[in-house]
Amino acid sequence: MALVFYFENYIHALRQILRIMNQSNLFAVKTYVGCSTSIWFLVAVIEGASAESVREASNKIQVIIEEAVKSPNLDYSHFISLPLAIHPDLVDKLTDFQNSVLENLGCGQSGNVGAPLKSDLGIDRSIFIKPKLFHLTVLMLKLWNNERVVKATEVLQRVSSKVVNALENRPVYVRLKGLECMRGSMAKARVLYTPVEVIGGEDRLLHACQIITEAYAKAGLVLEKDARQKLKLHGTVMNAKHRKRTDRRKISDSFDARSIVKQYGSKDWGKYLIREAHLSQRFVYDENGYYHCCTSIPFPKNS
Repeated sequence: MALVFYFENYIHALRQILRIMNQSNLFAVKTYVGCSTSIWFLVAVIEGASAESVREASNKIQVIIEEAVKSPNLDYSHFISLPLAIHPDLVDKLTDFQNSVLENLGCGQSGNVGAPLKSDLGIDRSIFIKPKLFHLTVLMLKLWNNERVVKATEVLQRVSSKVVNALENRPVYVRLKGLECMRGSMAKARVLYTPVEVIGGEDRLLHACQIITEAYAKAGLVLEKDARQKLKLHGTVMNAKHRKRTDRRKISDSFDARSIVKQYGSKDWGKYLIREAHLSQRFVYDENGYYHCCTSIPFPKNS
């Protein structure tokens, strides 16, 4: 008897998990990797001498996967975002900001720092957020197969009217101004972001975001720690975690943001309308350059 499991995302970790399962002499697990529409997936086929042994293997795999998903070693696959890259003038401002910072540091066309003194700052183009991906994050999700993705799209659609009611059927504008460090000091920053001011007060928007979070928690699609985490709306502009390795040296997990904040710390990025909440898939992008949209719900527009 055989049973087939289908997984999207987390391929490398799942292959390790299933390799452990093969240590049993009651059943065997064969894995196959494929690609469809730019999405890599893994198929696991459990073979056993009896239905009981296959069910045993299936139950063990389910338990292992549930524990693995809670591990920080398995990255998030999707998230709920409030896209701001839909505003061309904001994209232009972010692009100009990146180019200006790199030019002031004496970087070349590649964005790599040339002089040894500049490399000590830990700044290169790879740690800047791509302007066409700029957004506010509401909730991070780990959706490891198509079934959970479909369920996640249904959850967001179901709360659409509740979200509009929470927003009092009025448009939501945010103002982005300044630059701040998420954790640590400016000299050893890991994340640099622009604070978000919700015009007219943030209560409506936070209430709407809470409705979304609670719906996903009730559906069992969000980790408990993520559901409990207090939401801090912010627009990330630089993140050391995104740094690309260019040689064998250890990748720095921070950068010196002091000169950047000194020059741009009071920058007014502008006022923007939030048009929708978006179930975004990480590492996959649509033609407009933004994260792939699994589904979205509209926010109130101008009357």
